[in-house]
Amino acid sequence: MPMIRAVLAGLAALALVLPASGAGAAEKQKVSILLDWVPHGAHAGLHLAKQKGWFDEEGLDVEVLDGKGSTTTIQQLATGQVDFAFAQLGAMAAAVSNGLPVISVMGFVRGGDNGIVFPADTSWKTLKDLTGKKVAVPSGSATATFFDAFLKAGGVSRDDYVIVNVDSSAEFTTYTSGFVDAAVASLGVFMPLVDEVRPSRAIFFSDVGLVIPGYGLIIRKSDLEPKADIIRKVVAVNKRSWDYIFAGHEEEAADAILAQRDGLRLDRKVMLGQLKAYMPFFFTAATKDKPIGWQAESDWVAALKAMQQVGMVKPEFQPADFYTNRFIAEK
Repeated sequence: MPMIRAVLAGLAALALVLPASGAGAAEKQKVSILLDWVPHGAHAGLHLAKQKGWFDEEGLDVEVLDGKGSTTTIQQLATGQVDFAFAQLGAMAAAVSNGLPVISVMGFVRGGDNGIVFPADTSWKTLKDLTGKKVAVPSGSATATFFDAFLKAGGVSRDDYVIVNVDSSAEFTTYTSGFVDAAVASLGVFMPLVDEVRPSRAIFFSDVGLVIPGYGLIIRKSDLEPKADIIRKVVAVNKRSWDYIFAGHEEEAADAILAQRDGLRLDRKVMLGQLKAYMPFFFTAATKDKPIGWQAESDWVAALKAMQQVGMVKPEFQPADFYTNRFIAEK
């Protein structure tokens, strides 16, 4: 009997050990998501999901990394440095046209918010009114990628301005100090930042007929099949997070950004202002009754037409080359 009791005790101890080291203990899958820039309101969904532990619930160990412009972020994704990119879809379209094998699996700021900002106390209304003025252009950003297309659509060119190329992180001070007369930017980010220092107005890309989709979640095309389960989970968590924000939890989302980046001393008022500035751009006429993240072929047709007209995307490309809704349930 003592020997039997000893054997049973040993088996019980082994049963306690096995789940921690065997197949029963599923380790979280590491996932990296590179943002387009340092924290701003459009990132709220990701930071809130991290803060709430929603990625953890799906068995994902997600690291959200700050970037240095959409174009740079997409290049880093394409070369395998990260798993996902959160970046401007217009910049992605240009990258795909130039041979980068990436694709969007979610669209967030589907209405687009790029444009040029200038002081509110001026009489300027068109790009031609800005002729001869100093314009800041952020290097590596989606706005820089489409700057020439924007000018062409507005009937002007670089030669009509004094161009000041700046790092994205320096654009705010370059503009608010008065060193430049105007700045090309993602206006959902930029306007809430500058308004209290230098009240401003803007001309959007869409005002001159250049329809460019906004932010999206992007992956490498080669990951579509082998990482389908991870992609589906990341997409589902993002949708859950933004649905929660749109249900009246904007302030909680802004607080999550601050909590996830507590070392940066971010301004809560600015983060909340950016988030609220972006929210109206989340829906287009074609997506207003669809889930957040779902992308409309008609929106991409219009975007590609505009980009092809100014030479940013080659004419042989079709909407399906740039996005997929396969990971988003319509109901």
